[in-house]
Amino acid sequence: MSENEHKTLKKILTIACQEFLQNGFQGASLRNIVKQAGVTTGAFYGYFKSKEDLFDALVKEQYTHILNMYQSSIDNFHKLPPKEQRTNMVDYTFASMSHMTDYIYDNFQAFQLILCCSEGTRYENLVHDMTQMDCDATHDFSQTMSQTGIPMNSVHPQLEHMLTSGMFCAYFEMVIHEIPRENAEEYIKQLINFYEAGWQRILGF
Repeated sequence: MSENEHKTLKKILTIACQEFLQNGFQGASLRNIVKQAGVTTGAFYGYFKSKEDLFDALVKEQYTHILNMYQSSIDNFHKLPPKEQRTNMVDYTFASMSHMTDYIYDNFQAFQLILCCSEGTRYENLVHDMTQMDCDATHDFSQTMSQTGIPMNSVHPQLEHMLTSGMFCAYFEMVIHEIPRENAEEYIKQLINFYEAGWQRILGF
């Protein structure tokens, strides 16, 4: 790609980001993007196949990365000895989510697009996807505790999904409401303490 082509691509992406932030994926106009970027429709399609392809270019990497980060933290947690899983859960969860938060704030506009503007795309399911990952992790944790002689109360899957989804909705409020980065860490710590205390009460460990 030539230097001019690279500049044109960057301009298209910059204009597109603002268009999506203002109007959402469904309301965004390719005509507006093309016009403001100063390119022809034909030239635009030399870079992107569709509006979906354009949105992908703005958020796919970040969406995939945050899911991989969370899955990696889950996998590493379950590699810990059972005793450490039980005693270090809060500290481990905070460290994991703090690491994710750093990534989110380093890519803040992409996550604004994902969380506020992605209706009509596969990216609108971020909370659902992370909720399912966490529910699966909770099942694994319960099984590990039971195998080591620490019985845990059962939780109805619908209630478990509601509680976990609520946690992630609260967590992502920092993006939706543009909470300053310097406040995010303390908010997350309190959020985790709140939910962990509830889970310990419900699960009985």
